[in-house]
Amino acid sequence: MKCVKEEIVNTIIIDKSEFINILIPVNNKDNVKDIIDNIKTRWKDATHYCYAYIIGDYQKSSDDNEPGGTAGIPMLEVLIANNFVDTLCVTVRYFGGIKLGAGGLSRAYRKSITENIKNNESKIIEVTDGYLVELISDYDKQKEIDYTFKRIETKKFEDKISYIIKVTKEEYELLKDKYDLKIINIIKVEI
Repeated sequence: MKCVKEEIVNTIIIDKSEFINILIPVNNKDNVKDIIDNIKTRWKDATHYCYAYIIGDYQKSSDDNEPGGTAGIPMLEVLIANNFVDTLCVTVRYFGGIKLGAGGLSRAYRKSITENIKNNESKIIEVTDGYLVELISDYDKQKEIDYTFKRIETKKFEDKISYIIKVTKEEYELLKDKYDLKIINIIKVEI
């Protein structure tokens, strides 16, 4: 699975229309409307704000008054084909005066996201299902734990050391008994 580390933006021009594609990490569908509203504020006066997203197993797309099936679905298909999760794709279109037709629109919206992915590969990460876990340890195990766990989020020193760590499901299964890991949340983990 893949997702973006941070917002990435790419612009293409097709027959005088400007297509600005934005890929944004998102893990809660309740945040999508606010993100799209922010995009509408940043790119005012655009003709269309079409989008597609995948969060977990949930998928949604919108053509934002483009002809049905010519914008949101082609972008969603690219997200699916490239194995994206927890990603919102918005393409902002400024109409350039030349009608592209249904086929031309589908190709333009598909190209807008495809070019963004291709031009920003370094900002796209591989992820897998995992957990945010808590681990409480004595001080004599600190070196071993620091060596064993690669994704330590926080470490608190009190009577014992309290760790918050990201682990893949496989890592959790291998290490849960040895280290008494307590799951805090289900997350996607960069691999």
